[in-house]
Amino acid sequence: MRKRSANVAAAIVLSVRKRSDSNNKAPSRNGNQPHVLEKSNNLELFRKGLYQMDLFLQYLITGLTVGSIYALLAIGFVTIYNVTGVLNLAQGEFAMIGALSCVTFVNLGIPILGAIPLAILLTAFIGLAVERLAINPAGKATPIVLVVITLGVSTFLKGMGLIIWGTSPKSLPPLVESKSIEFFGAVVNSQSLWILVVLLALLIVLYWFFEKTFLGSALRASEKNPRAASLMGINTKTMSMIAFTIAAGLGAIAGVMIAPLTDATYEMGFFLGIKGFVAMIFGGMHSIPGAVAGGLLLGVIEAFSGGYISTYYTDALAFGFLLLVLFFRPQGLFTKATGERV
Repeated sequence: MRKRSANVAAAIVLSVRKRSDSNNKAPSRNGNQPHVLEKSNNLELFRKGLYQMDLFLQYLITGLTVGSIYALLAIGFVTIYNVTGVLNLAQGEFAMIGALSCVTFVNLGIPILGAIPLAILLTAFIGLAVERLAINPAGKATPIVLVVITLGVSTFLKGMGLIIWGTSPKSLPPLVESKSIEFFGAVVNSQSLWILVVLLALLIVLYWFFEKTFLGSALRASEKNPRAASLMGINTKTMSMIAFTIAAGLGAIAGVMIAPLTDATYEMGFFLGIKGFVAMIFGGMHSIPGAVAGGLLLGVIEAFSGGYISTYYTDALAFGFLLLVLFFRPQGLFTKATGERV
């Protein structure tokens, strides 16, 4: 059984370190002649400079890759919170279900390009069921009660994941088998590129959906003023169901994208969910662009802290930064503070 770090960024950084250490061999010195030693020392300094630049770019790419996953989860958090006012603590479990169900479909012989849509649809249906069976019956319960309900849903889904898929890690092949690309000394694998492309494509689709379609406008209206939206004929309960369905689908995409880089397990959703929540806090709880920026920032913080300090402190530094944000910018780093005159 392969053992992987619960921190995705830390796991990738460790692999980068091992590869870089094996490739970074000091040049041998020839003889004891002064001019030869001076030339050798200059060459060694030059090589070290290039090596440090390679590592910087490698950690940056790693941070953006992992941050894109956090961003997808943060978008799911923001979508549900904006429409329903519910802080969905089960968002990470949608990523777990998406990843493990995709692995199951692939093992059944379905090509990965067919297994991914099936996994996303299955997870989206589960998100819809969660809203209909757990959130909707609660009616006008207090926010604390709704948070406790989503916590219970998270525990239930995690338990079902344990029963269905067991404790052993599951691996998923890359979306497309291709050689890694070298970019100024940093190695970019094809899966990292796909993650960034998927994030960009989803941002474009979400912008078009929320800004250009009637359904997206109805969702935004439900966020701004639910009572006025109801008076205009918008069914806010239906909007809540759609929001959970979209968020579950986004979580599934995040799980499917990260599974080829690190093994998928029944408990992966807990850690991913926490990081998605932190990313939402970084960017602001009402802004999708802010959630994306927060996710990318969190991924970069983890990658650089793991690369230059220690992988043991990546979570501590990330949550320390979260506390600073809560103290000094509680509305988020990328949103303006708002207030209400009373």
